[in-house]
Order: sequence, then C-alpha cells, then structure tokens
Amino acid sequence: MLVIEAKLKGSQNQYKVLDEMILTGQFIRNSCLRYWMDNKNVKRNDLQKLCSVLAKDSNFPWVKKLNSQARQASADRTWQSIQRFYKNCRLKLPGKKGYPKFKKFTRSIEYKTTGYKLSPDRKKIEFKDGFKAGVFELWTSRDLVWYSQQQISRVRVVRRADGYYCQFLVNVERKETHNFQGNVVGIDLGLNAFYTDSNGDVVENPKYLRKSEKRLKKLQRRLSRRHEQGKKPQSNNYHKARIQLARANLKISRQRKDYAIKTARALIQSNDLVVYEDLKIANLVKNHHLAKSISDASWYQFTEWLEYYAKLHGIACIAVPPHFTSQNCSNCGQTVKKSLSVRTHKCPHCGYTADRDHNAARKILAKGLEMLGAVVNSTEGHSEPGGNPKATGESDLWISNSNIANLSHLCERRIINDENPAS
Repeated sequence: MLVIEAKLKGSQNQYKVLDEMILTGQFIRNSCLRYWMDNKNVKRNDLQKLCSVLAKDSNFPWVKKLNSQARQASADRTWQSIQRFYKNCRLKLPGKKGYPKFKKFTRSIEYKTTGYKLSPDRKKIEFKDGFKAGVFELWTSRDLVWYSQQQISRVRVVRRADGYYCQFLVNVERKETHNFQGNVVGIDLGLNAFYTDSNGDVVENPKYLRKSEKRLKKLQRRLSRRHEQGKKPQSNNYHKARIQLARANLKISRQRKDYAIKTARALIQSNDLVVYEDLKIANLVKNHHLAKSISDASWYQFTEWLEYYAKLHGIACIAVPPHFTSQNCSNCGQTVKKSLSVRTHKCPHCGYTADRDHNAARKILAKGLEMLGAVVNSTEGHSEPGGNPKATGESDLWISNSNIANLSHLCERRIINDENPAS
C-alpha cells in the first residue's frame, strides 16, 4: 500500500461544502455509536443498515447527499473503535479500555471507490455525490498518472490548519533493494541526543518544540486577548489568531515527522539489523518534569518508521525490553546502579568506562542479537522463511524480517550471555 497526499485547491464556497461533508460523516458516526449504546449484540452489518435508515429519514435530509460508500466508511470508523474497546477488555489491559466517545471535531471524510472522479491527467478531482462540491485542483509532488483508477482503493479528504488535503490509498507493492553487509547496530533513545548507537555515534536531537516555544507563547497570548466570553460568534481577529496558532503547531508536527522519517530511513539503509528499546511512552510521560521533552522527541513515531522501512528493506528490526539496559555493564554484565544525572558509566568490577548512553546501546544490541540467534536456530524460525517469527523470551515482540535466511550469517556475532562483551 502507498498513500499519496495532494492539496485541494478550490474556492471558499467549495471549502464550505467540504466542511458540510465532514460534518455529515461525523453525524453518521455518532448516530452509529448511539445505536450501539442503546442496543445489545450490535454487529458491523447492523451499523451498515443504519446508514440506509438515516439516508431515508426525512428529518436528516443532508445524510442522503453523502455518497453511500462514504456513509459506510463512517460507520466502519465507529465499528473499529468498538472493536478496539472489546479487544482491550479481552486482554484485560490496565487502566482505561478506550470506551468509544462521540466526536465533536472530526476533520476527515473517506470515500471508497465511488463518489469521485479523477481527470485523465490526474491533476484534478471531482466529487460527484449530492453535495456537489465540484472540481478541485490537486497539488502534489507525487504524480498520480502512473496509477490506474482501479489501484486507488480509498480517497480521504482531510482538513488541516493550512487547508484541505486529499489522500489516495494506492494498491501497489513497494519493495526496496538492500545491500547486506553484516552491519548490526543497537540504539539508545535519549533526550540530550536523539539516539546513541552501539558504535558510539550520536544523532542530534532537534528539539523543535523547545526552539518554537517563544513564538507559540506569543501566539497563545494574542489568542487569549482576542477571546471574548459571552459573545457568539467570535470576532474575525480571534479566528485569525486561532489559525495562526494552529499553523505554528502544525509546522512543528511536520518537522518532527520529517526528521523521524529521514533518520529512520538512513539508519535502516546502512545496517542489516537494528535493535531498539520497547519503551512505554505512555508511562514515561507521567513524569511531569520530562513529559514535554519526551513528547518533543517523538520516539514512538521514530520507532514506527523504523519498523516500516525494515519491512521494505527486508531486514530485522527488533524491539527488546528496556529493563536494566542502563544499569548493567555491557562489558561484564554486572549491575552498576546510577541515577539519571550520572552520564558516565564506570564499572567497578571490570573497569570499563563509557558514556552512559553508549553503554546502554551496546547492551541493547546484545539483547537483540541473543533474541535473533534464538529465532534463527529454532525450527520455527526456519519453517516459514517469508513469515514474521515471534521473538521468544520476556519481550514477546515480533521481529520484522522478510527473509530470515539473509540474516543467518549474523548468528555468528550474537551474544548468548552477558559474559561475552558486545562488539
């Protein structure tokens, strides 16, 4: 699958119609959720039937204007949230289970295969349902002309602070060639540095939010001054300030995503095995002294792109438990207790001295190689060369790997126990 995004260029009246389409999808989603709450044993097919009932109801004439498949897609969103809630309950996850909630600020509407038409040169799109939004120009750096109409399975209209966008889900197989050279690396994610690898290399943390805080505070103060309670609607100057603040936050979000993509791709392209910590970000941000810095680092987004590019390149990407990776010595395996403020690892048992993050990265690599060796040597790992074998042990995480045979030579470099130092 491939997602191609293009900006929609049209008139202000057309944008208002897009807002009406999005609100209609929100209405259908909330109606399906209410139906599920009020009735027992509701299935996905029941929500699909409810869409037809709403379209025929004279009290809601705007529902019929929306394309039938777009109505079904809105119902599918409700069913996905319900399924996720059921799954969390079955797994007995601690804390909140994610009970579905009514949406107030939906920003997208999704079409399947009907309700729109692309121009022959793929430079324009026309929405042809009852709302009659008209023809929009598509501004994108990716050319859609290389893909047929049959390859496009979904079209989603997204509203953001700087305009409206159209996302195309294209059914195409994407595969990258990888030159296997036997390079292995473990990375320790941090706040001072974005990550430190087992070779001692350090990647800088850009800290986009910290650098933009002064600008954000100024825009927030301006918005607060122009907010007048008890008066509706708000003034035009208030909405201008609101949009300026939203665009500033959107820019930071895009900077983080761009940095995570480029850093993850470079790391995958230069290595045959990447090992990282399976950090629980939701638990880490409970520390109010570090929550802002952790969120600004966007570790979760970075690891998601690591796994994505690992699948494309057909290499292993292993997530290991983070327990004691900073406290244990990567040279002798002994535990060396140290607080978070101590940035240098000094082992009193073997005399090994290194930067705290470098020592942790070496220990992470050792854990990853041990897990990989267990999978390669097991009969399960050889039974399905094209599959994703489960990693055994305390982590119980999958190993992203399209061809385990290509990585069998790495088995010679694995570390079976802590007595063998990581290279």
